[in-house]
Amino acid sequence: MKNLLNTLASGNWRALLACFLYFDTGFTVWVMFGPLAPFIHKDIAMSPAAQGFLVAVPVLGAAVLRVTLGNLYQAFDGRRIALFGVALSAVPSVVLLLLPVAPSYTLLLVLGVFLGVGGASFAVALPMAGSNYPPKVQGLVLGLAAAGNIGAVLDGFLFPSLADRFGWTWAAVSALPLLGIAALALFFFAQDRAPKAGSAGRAFVGFIVTLGGLVALVLLVHAGAFGAGQTGVLLLPVLGALLAIAVLPRHYRAVLAESDTWVVMLIYSITFGGFVGMSSYVSTLLISLYQVPKLEAGLFMSLLAFIGAMVRPLGGLIADRVTGVRALVVLLAGISACDFAFAAWMPPLSAGIVLLIVTYLCFGLGNGATFQLVPQRWKGRTGLMSGIVGAAGGIGGFYLPVVMGIARQSTGSYQMGFATFGAIAALAFVLVAALRTRWLEWAMPEPVAAVQDAVTSGAAVQADGAV
Repeated sequence: MKNLLNTLASGNWRALLACFLYFDTGFTVWVMFGPLAPFIHKDIAMSPAAQGFLVAVPVLGAAVLRVTLGNLYQAFDGRRIALFGVALSAVPSVVLLLLPVAPSYTLLLVLGVFLGVGGASFAVALPMAGSNYPPKVQGLVLGLAAAGNIGAVLDGFLFPSLADRFGWTWAAVSALPLLGIAALALFFFAQDRAPKAGSAGRAFVGFIVTLGGLVALVLLVHAGAFGAGQTGVLLLPVLGALLAIAVLPRHYRAVLAESDTWVVMLIYSITFGGFVGMSSYVSTLLISLYQVPKLEAGLFMSLLAFIGAMVRPLGGLIADRVTGVRALVVLLAGISACDFAFAAWMPPLSAGIVLLIVTYLCFGLGNGATFQLVPQRWKGRTGLMSGIVGAAGGIGGFYLPVVMGIARQSTGSYQMGFATFGAIAALAFVLVAALRTRWLEWAMPEPVAAVQDAVTSGAAVQADGAV
C-alpha cells in the first residue's frame, strides 16, 4: 500500500483519476447493447444473427476508431480530445431520450458506431495518464488507468435491472450521468503532458472521415450491398480497417510489414477480443442456451467482466517474471481447450459456468501478458503499436458475437462457433510456440535478463574452474 501511495504521489493523481473515469465510463457505454439486447429483442424482432451483429457493431466501432483517435492524440491536446469523445459517446443516449417513438434496428446500428467511441477512449486515456508520471512507474500507472475495463461490470449490474423496471431505452439514458461525471473530472483535473507532433487539423479530419465512413459501411452491409447473407457482415471489419489505414500517416503503415506485428495482433484479437466480445454476447448466450433469467444473466456477465478486468494486472506481473511469451503459450492453450470443450460437449449449466470463468481468467491474464511484449519488441513505438494491437483486439471482439449468432441461426447450436474460436486460439498457440526461441531474445525485461545473464556467466566461470 505504501508503494502504491508513493507511486500516486510521484505524479498527478487527479489527472490519473480523470483518465480512469473517462476509460471506465467509455467502456460502460461501449458494451451497453450486450446486456440490453434481450430487452431490445422484445420490441424489435431480430434473428440470432441480427442480434449478434447489433452487439458487435460498437465493438468494431471502437476497433477502427481507436486507431484514428490515437493518431489525433499524437497531434492535439488529450484533455480536449477526451471531452470530445465523451460528447460523441453520449449521442446514443441523447437520441433515445429525445426520440418520440421506438427506434428502428437501422438507427440502433448507427448509434452503435457512436457507442464505439467510448471503447476508443483506450487510445487517449492510457497515454494521457502515463504522461503525468515518470517512466519508472509507467507499468503500474497504465495498469491502474486500464482498470477502467471494470466499466463492463456496471453494464451487468445497472442496465438489466433498469431495463426490467423502466424499459431498455431509459436504461440506455441512464448512462448520461456517468458520462457527465467523467466530463467534469476531465474538465477540472485532466492534464496532458505528452509531446505533440503532426497536423492536428489533418488528424481531426481523418477521425471524422473514419467515423462517417464506418457509419456508411455498417448501413451498406445491413442493406446487403456487399453480398447476400452474412458475407457483408464478415467483410465489414476488413473494410473498416482499410478505411482507417487509408487516412493514417505513412509511418503507421510501416509496422504492418513486420510479421511479429501480425502474430501479436492475432493474440490480442483472441484475448482482449474474447473478453469484450463475450462480454457483449454472454447474456444472450446464457439466456438462449441455459434459459437463465435476464437479470441473472446480466449479473453473471458482470462477474465474468470483473474477473477478466481484475486479473489483467496480474497477467502483466506474471509476464514480467517469466516473459509474456511463456505465459501466452499456456494461456492460449487454455483458451483453446475451453472452446473445444464447449464445442464437443455443450456442457450443463454448472460446468458451462466453470468453463466460462476459466476462459475469462485466461482472457484477462493474456491481455496483461500481451502488453508486456509490446514495449519490449517495439521500443520507441509503443504508443503506435498500442493503437494497432488494440484495434486488432476490437476486431476479434466484433467477430465473436457475429460468428456465434451465425452458428446459432444456421445450426441451432453454438458448437460451430466455439469450434471456430478454439481453432483460432490453437493456431496462435502453435505460432507462439514456433517463435518462442526467437521472441525470448527480446521479450525478457531488462532486469530479468541481466539476472539470467549473470547466472549464466557464473555457471560458465564455475565450469571453467572445474575444467
